[in-house]
Amino acid sequence: MPPYAEDPQDVPEPREGPDRRRAAFAWTETAARQRADAGLVRTLRPRAAESELLDLASNDYLGLTRRAEITEAAAAAARRWGAGSTGSRLVTGSTRLHARLERELAEFTGFEAALVFSSGYTANLAALTALSARDGLIVSDAGNHASIVDGCRLSRAETAVVPHADPEAVAKTLGAHPDRPALVVSDSVFSVDGDKAPLAALATACRAHGAGLVVDDAHGLGVLGAGGRGALHEAGLAGDPDVVATLTLSKSLGSQGGAVLGPARVIEHLVNAARTFIFDTGLAPAATGAALASLRLIAAEPALADRARTVAGTLHRLLTEAGLTAVRPDAAVVSVRAPGPNEALRWAADCRELGLAVGCFRPPSVPDGISRLRLTARADLTDHEIERAVATIVRTAPMGAAV
Repeated sequence: MPPYAEDPQDVPEPREGPDRRRAAFAWTETAARQRADAGLVRTLRPRAAESELLDLASNDYLGLTRRAEITEAAAAAARRWGAGSTGSRLVTGSTRLHARLERELAEFTGFEAALVFSSGYTANLAALTALSARDGLIVSDAGNHASIVDGCRLSRAETAVVPHADPEAVAKTLGAHPDRPALVVSDSVFSVDGDKAPLAALATACRAHGAGLVVDDAHGLGVLGAGGRGALHEAGLAGDPDVVATLTLSKSLGSQGGAVLGPARVIEHLVNAARTFIFDTGLAPAATGAALASLRLIAAEPALADRARTVAGTLHRLLTEAGLTAVRPDAAVVSVRAPGPNEALRWAADCRELGLAVGCFRPPSVPDGISRLRLTARADLTDHEIERAVATIVRTAPMGAAV
């Protein structure tokens, strides 16, 4: 018999004692039971290409994912540049299409330079790991996205988590660590409740202590600022030398990928130091072409951002008038409180049975432990669709969901 098995099936079953191969991951069965008991099981639900469901669950804020000019741009890019980027950005994965998207992203949002990544997640990991010092400090909002949390962990800098949207706590934390290189990181719009960060106050706190400000504008681009130029543009911080933005191309731009924007010297540093840029395959040409076409469409149709915010406001007003607890939206996310995780799951399932897709957020995705329905206010929703969605949510609301 060979000293090693070519295939797991070649390994003989043990003649006595437990099957050690099955024992290796036996602990996952216990974890599965605990998730089920807590009402926290997550399930993949592959969707069809066409669906009769009214979609208030996706992050397609401006309704561009299926716009004909966007899908055609994706197809044209694939035909011109190929199905994949063929390698990392520093080898063969950078095309002129990537460079064009980076240039126009920076111009549109008001930053000096931009760098495109394969996802918004990898963009956040890059910014936090490459721009923090090993002996430095990162001050992170308690409500930040998981990609920011992971970036802080991977950075090897000391991380101080401060209360949500509390610039005074940020200033106090920075003041307690003088003379240390520091970053403050926050979502611009928080993905759970849809509330905005106090960006101007955060910038003031950073400047009083010489810290850099990193803002994830995933939920602000395309919705906030003049013509959808983003939360940092709205706050008058875009292009400042101590401010860096990260964003995703998969929400308002209806494509896939991410980017970091900031001073040219920061972007040059990321090219040389960010592991999720250096060692990751470049964004596929189809996604790059689609994002570029969406960016140009948003610039040409600035009313899209206004419409997304209007839809969000209307959803909030109608839901609260019906007696439900909905958080006032600052952008395109509308959060509706549920009594608990099992009730939220059942609520979302009941909506689906009646033709409405809504998001369902439960722990550990929600930092405050409160389960919610999460609604996407898309710019292409009609008034009739908004009324239908609200009627469905109210009709299926569980006991305890009302104020």
